[in-house]
Parts: sequence; structure tokens; C-alpha cells
Amino acid sequence: MEELDFFTDIRVTEDLPGYFAAKRAECPVVREKYHGVYMITGMAEAIQVFTEHADAFSNAISVTGPIPPLPFTPEGDIRVQIAAHRHQMSWTDHLATQDGAEHAAQRAMLSKLLTYKRLKANEEYVEGLVEQLVEGLIDRGRCEVTEDFGHAVSTLVIADLLGVPEQDRQWLLDALGPDPTQLGGDTELKMGPDPIIHLHGRFHDYMEERLRVPQDDMLTDLAQATFKDGTDPGLAVKARLACFLFGAGQDTSAQLLGFAFRILGDHPEIQERLRSEPERIPDFIEEVLRFEPPVKVLSRLALRDVEVGGVTVPKGSIISIGTIGANRDPRHFDDPDTFDYHRRNVRDGLAFSKGAHGCIGAPLARMEARVAMEHFLGKTRQIRISEEHHGPPHARRYAYEPTYLLHGLQELHIEWDKA
Repeated sequence: MEELDFFTDIRVTEDLPGYFAAKRAECPVVREKYHGVYMITGMAEAIQVFTEHADAFSNAISVTGPIPPLPFTPEGDIRVQIAAHRHQMSWTDHLATQDGAEHAAQRAMLSKLLTYKRLKANEEYVEGLVEQLVEGLIDRGRCEVTEDFGHAVSTLVIADLLGVPEQDRQWLLDALGPDPTQLGGDTELKMGPDPIIHLHGRFHDYMEERLRVPQDDMLTDLAQATFKDGTDPGLAVKARLACFLFGAGQDTSAQLLGFAFRILGDHPEIQERLRSEPERIPDFIEEVLRFEPPVKVLSRLALRDVEVGGVTVPKGSIISIGTIGANRDPRHFDDPDTFDYHRRNVRDGLAFSKGAHGCIGAPLARMEARVAMEHFLGKTRQIRISEEHHGPPHARRYAYEPTYLLHGLQELHIEWDKA
């Protein structure tokens, strides 16, 4: 596994834990040979980057890593170079790739909108939505989880939270286009500082309408929002934030649900335990996130020489933190390759990152998964993986999304008996 190119070789997706374990066996901070990227596979080292050395790294390449290559040779003040070349770099108009004061101001503005009251109201919607979806599926005794349930839940939930009109939701989903893949390379699929700029006009129109006719939704709150100092960044910036929230809210929640159902189907004893102790479903979700995090790597660009885990990472280097590598670090987790939601540090995983760039939508994703598990487990007696589609227990066949950024199942067919 250590001989494969993580960023271009599709075979890595077939044994992601094996790849990161092989790298960790060399060193928790090791330079891979294909792109010169420093791969981080240790928990302590990952947290060090996320928190202790925040001033030493730029997030400008957090989504793309080394592909496409930087449009400049890092030297001098790299922050100045990034600013001068952002128009040539992928995704750099979005929150996940911003640095410093710009990122802090926009994140703080969004954080004010994701209030407990709004999330609680959205939870009531999720309860009703999940119950409706389960009722529509339960008599069939089978489904393909990723499309029939996972994407249906995540799409409708984020659309409801934002206030996207129902008649526009499918168009927006189609317009997002394909995820970056390892098959053709990100370069051809996702170029420019804002690959979803074609959605801005629609969200800009939504917020202009909300200013004229306010509604009880997040688009209205965002249209009216200001920075902490009272300045208004304008609807163009706000439309970009709304697009990012809509796009980011799709994949990770659906992938989390897919892996949760796969684990239930592959381990009947776990679903039986959860039915007898439903109060542990949140811990089960945390262990799913540790065991199969929806994002494979989060990348950074070193702005200066910096020491990580005793290894000097030179200025201008790209580092990529392997979340599943850190989440299965045996120095931090006992028996890390065993799924155990009763482990003492079950909530220590890095599925949603840490520090200033921790995922702002993490509470929403956790809530969606918890509600989905509660309803499905309550309506079924036994959830099984379809042997017709995925083979017998000793020889399962699962196909994973062909992207080095996102970790998810292409499809998951399950069967069940009604409770």
C-alpha cells in the first residue's frame, strides 16, 4: 500500500486504513514520493497542526492538496503569493480555504446564525422527514441506502435549514456537478477559485427576495447579517457562503449514514445492543465518524519552516492530514481497528477537524445521523447487507467514491425485517 500514489491511484480507496497504517509504520509524519506531500497519520501530530501551529499554515489548498500544483514557486512571503494567485487556485473563494481575519469574520457571522433555536427547529423537521422516509421504505424490506435514504435526508435537511424553495432543490443539486475524482484528476473537473460560481446568481436572488419579504429561514438571517464590527460584506459574499453551505451539507452527512448502515449490517450484534440501549446512539455515531470519517485528508501549505512530531516541514511544503490515519492511531486509541462505541475516548476523532477550521455544520450532521438511526432501528428487527449486491459476510464487495478528498460508499444495498 505504501507504494501507491494516494492522490491518483484508485486502488487506495479499496483499503484506506491499510494505506495510512503503512505510512504510519514509516513515521507519523512522512514525505510521500509522488508529490512531495508530508502525510500526517498520527493523532498528536494532527492536533498539533490544527491548533498549535495555526499561524504557520495556510488553508488555501485545504480542499485540493497538491492537485492541481501551486501556480507559483513558494518563496518570500507566501501569504502575499497566495493573495496574488488566488484567482488561479481552486476553491480559494470559499470559507474552507480562507485564512486569518477574513476567515474569522465570515465564520463568526455564520456561527451567529446556526443558533440552538434554529437547529432545534430543524431537528423537528428532521424527525418528521425521517419518519416519512422510513414509512415510505419500510414495507419494501430493502433499499439502496446512499440514494434512497442518505442523500434524500441530507439534501432536504440543508435545503430546509437554508430555506431553499422546494422546486429549486433538484436543479441546484444537479448544478453542483461531480465531485473531484482520482480517475481524471481534479485539474479537469474543479478549476478556478470558485467552481460553483454558476450557483451564485440563484442564491443572490434568494437573498434579495428575503430583504424585500423576510421569512423565517437562514437565508433571511444571512441576507440581514453583518460582521461583528457592524459592516455588511454585501450579498455577493453572502451568496458565496450560502452556496458553500448548500454544497458542503450534501456529501458528508450522506456518507456518514452510509457507513453507519454498513456497520450495522456487517455487525448484527451491534444493532441488537443499540436497540437495547438507544441512549448510546450518539456514541455509536461518534465511533462511525472515528472509524470511517467522511473526509479522507485535510491539506495545508507551510508558510515557514515548522516542526511537527519531531520532523521539520520546510517552508512551502504541502502537508495532508489523513483523518482515518489519526483516528486509528494506536498510540491514542486502544485496538483502533475494532469498532467499539463504548471506548472511553470515543469522541476524540478528527472527522470534522479541530480548531479554527473545525466543521461548522458538525452538530447538524450528528443530529441527522442520530435521528435516522433512532427511527430505522425502532422500525426494524434485523438490518442485513444484501448478499446479492455485496457478497457474503466473509467476502464483502464494496465500491468507494473515486476521490482522494471524500470517503464514501458508491452504493449500499440493505434488507431488513419489520419490527
